[in-house]
Amino acid sequence: MSEILWQPSAERISKTRMEAFRRLVNHRHDLDLADFPALHQWSIDQREAFWQAVVDFFDVEFQTPPSAVLVEDRSMPSARWFPGATLNFAQHLLKRRDDGVAVVAINENGQREQLTWRQLADHVAGLQRSLQAAGVGLGDRVAACMPNTWQTLVGMLATTSIGAIWSCSSPDFGTQGVIDRFGQIEPKVLITCAGYRYAGKPIDQSAKLNEILERLPSLQQLIVVPYARPEARVEDFRTQAGVSLWEDFYCPGGEPEFVAVPFAHPLYILYSSGTTGVPKCIVHSTGGVLLQHLKEHGLHSDLHPGEVLFYYTTCGWMMWNWLVSGLAVGASVLLYDGSPFHPGPEHLVNLIDQERITVFGTSPKYLAALEKAGLQPRRSHSLASLKTLLCTGSPLSPQSYDYVYREWKQDLCLASMSGGTDIVSCFVIGNPLTPVRRGEMQGKSLGMAIEVWNDQGRPVIGEKGELVCTRHFPAMPIGLWHDPGQEKLRASYFSQFPGVWAQGDYAEQLPHGGWLIH
Repeated sequence: MSEILWQPSAERISKTRMEAFRRLVNHRHDLDLADFPALHQWSIDQREAFWQAVVDFFDVEFQTPPSAVLVEDRSMPSARWFPGATLNFAQHLLKRRDDGVAVVAINENGQREQLTWRQLADHVAGLQRSLQAAGVGLGDRVAACMPNTWQTLVGMLATTSIGAIWSCSSPDFGTQGVIDRFGQIEPKVLITCAGYRYAGKPIDQSAKLNEILERLPSLQQLIVVPYARPEARVEDFRTQAGVSLWEDFYCPGGEPEFVAVPFAHPLYILYSSGTTGVPKCIVHSTGGVLLQHLKEHGLHSDLHPGEVLFYYTTCGWMMWNWLVSGLAVGASVLLYDGSPFHPGPEHLVNLIDQERITVFGTSPKYLAALEKAGLQPRRSHSLASLKTLLCTGSPLSPQSYDYVYREWKQDLCLASMSGGTDIVSCFVIGNPLTPVRRGEMQGKSLGMAIEVWNDQGRPVIGEKGELVCTRHFPAMPIGLWHDPGQEKLRASYFSQFPGVWAQGDYAEQLPHGGWLIH
C-alpha cells in the first residue's frame, strides 16, 4: 500500500458537498452509510435512488416530469433514463442573473475579458435569436472551430438553448482533420476564428478555412470571430453560405428562451482520435451529460457557488465540455487560450493567485515540465485559494505526486482522473473525503459500476486487466452518428464482453480501493 500524501481534515470533510449529499441520502432512505465506499456501493446497488438524489440535490428542473428514473433490459446498451422527462441543458448553466463573474477569458498575451452572469445571458439571448433567424432549430448541428474564448462558450449555450446540437474542434487541427469530423455531421452553421496565436506567433486561418468551406456543402451560415486577425473581412471567405463577422451577427440583450427537449436528446457530438481511420462521431445526451457533470463538479471536485474552476484545454478535447459545465453548480469558469508556457513556465501558476482559482486542472506532461524547469510555486506564490489540483490525459507518475506535495502545497487534494471522450466524463476520479496515496488514483466515480476484468471476463483485484463498467450509467453515449442500428456502437464498446462496457484502458484496482491506469 502506497504512502498517504494528503488526508482531508474532519473540518474540511464537514464542509464538502459530498458529505452533505451523504447525509441527505442517509436521511431520505433511513440509512447509515458511514463513509465513501459505503456510499459508492449504494450508488451502484440503488442506481435509481442515487440518480434521483443527484437530481434533487442539484435542483435539476424537468419541464415535463419523468415517468420513471430508469427502464432497462438485462444487458447494455438498452437503458432509457428518465423517460418522458424534458429539460434544457443551457438553462441549468445559466441559472444565475446577478453581477457576479461567470466567465473570465485570458489569452497568452495577458489580455483579459470577463462576463457577469447577466452579461453572459444577454449574449446568449442575442445569439440565440440570430441563430433561429438563420434557420437553426431542433437537432440542427452548429459546429465551431474555435480557440478557448468566451465567444465559444456563448456559441455552445445559444446552440443548446434552442435544442440544436453543438460540435467543436480546435483551430490547431489540420484541414483534413476538421473535414473528417464536420463533413460527417453536416452542420448548418460554422463559427470560426480568422486567426489565433500560439507561443507568441499569430496564425492566419483564412486559407485553411477556405479549403474546409469547399467541403461543407450543407453550410448555410458562417460566423467569423476576428480574434487574432482584427483586419479580417467577410470577403476573405469563399462559400455559398451567408458570411457575417461575430459582432455583426447578433445584438446582445433580452432574456434567453430555453427549448425543452427529451432527456436523451442529442446535446454534443464529440470525436474519437481518428488514429485508425475517420473519427467516430460520438453523440452525447442532454440529461446524461448534465447529471454526470453535476455529480463530478459538485461532489467529486467539491465546487461551490462563487468558486473558480480552471482546466487547461483546447476546444477540441472533451475537457472543454467538462470545464464549462462548472457553471451548472454556480462556479465561475476561467477560459485560457494559448501556450501554457508563454511567455514563461510560471504563466498559468500566476493565474491561481491572480484569479483566485479554487480547482486547477492540467496534465501530467505539464507538471513534469514545471518540475524540469525548477518551478517551486510554494516559494513564489500564495496559492491560498487553491484546494484541488486535477490531472488527466495520461497516468500521473509517483514522482509528480512528490513534486506537487513538495513544491506546491501540502493541504491539497491531488485528483488524478481517468475517463474519456466516449463518456465525456470520468470512471476513476478524485474525492474530497478520502486520502491521496502516492502514485494512485483515489477511486471510483459515484454511480459507475466499474471493475477490472481478466481475459476470461472475471473481475480481479490487484491484477492488471480491462477496465469495464457492468451497469448502465446516464452519460453513456446515445449512439454514433450515421449508426441507426447501433452496430458500430456495439462493436466499439460491447464486443469484447457482450453486454458490458469495455473502456479500452489497461487498469488495476488495488485491494484498499485505489486505482492505477497502466
